[in-house]
Amino acid sequence: MDKQRLTLAVLTLVPLVVACGSEKTDGGSGSVAAERPVTGVDWRVRDITVNGTTTAAHGSPYLAFDAKTHKAAGRLGCNHVNARATVRAGHITLGRAMTTRMMCDASLMQTERALLGLFNHTVRYRIDHDTLTLTSANGMKVRAVVRQ
Repeated sequence: MDKQRLTLAVLTLVPLVVACGSEKTDGGSGSVAAERPVTGVDWRVRDITVNGTTTAAHGSPYLAFDAKTHKAAGRLGCNHVNARATVRAGHITLGRAMTTRMMCDASLMQTERALLGLFNHTVRYRIDHDTLTLTSANGMKVRAVVRQ
């Protein structure tokens, strides 16, 4: 009787153990990818959505957030930018933007004006694989990818 119970237990548990160990979380390779942090990465801005209209970013703008120095730095399209930045639980509080003062092509300045709207506010952030989405309180969205 005990041998039958043992056989039944093994036949019940083996398929469960095999099934639990075969899940693939990254599209099929079998390895588990760690979520990329928002800090310590240069994020290249791809597009900006304002009032439901998405436009491509011009001028290769990027942002980087440093957790140790509590600063944000980057390029807004035309000018370089620096600001205080505090990263906490899905939010980034950005201080007043300090920028260089160059004038550039209208498309670059349009991208710059939109990105300046992130500063002096708290924005939500979400990372999905290698894509960062920043969302301001007024609904503006900035989508960026890891800068290569």
